[in-house]
Amino acid sequence: QVQLVESGGGLVQPGGSLRLACKASGSIGRSYSMAWYRQAPGQERELVAQRTSGGNAYYAANAQGRFIISGDTAGHTVWLQMNSLKPEDSAVYYCNLDDVDLTGSHLNTYWGQGTQVTVSS
Repeated sequence: QVQLVESGGGLVQPGGSLRLACKASGSIGRSYSMAWYRQAPGQERELVAQRTSGGNAYYAANAQGRFIISGDTAGHTVWLQMNSLKPEDSAVYYCNLDDVDLTGSHLNTYWGQGTQVTVSS
């Protein structure tokens, strides 16, 4: 079993910044990815940014240029630096860990409880 704990959410003014953190613990394989998703009311959960255990980072189009994902592979930790925040960024942000085998085949997916980000004046 894997547990994910997010932190760093809160209320911020438009144009402001927040840094989210996610720490995973438990039985985690050698090959995995960790990602940040978000879900606003009435909307589907969408990918924001993803980091593989090899250190490669990927971003959704609406995160490019504003958000940066970083991580500590050995520590099973990822951060999401969010800059130039807009009201439309308001959502519950969820940390995700996708565990894969050495061939890249999916094994398990785990989710954190989520942390609320509200961008409002």
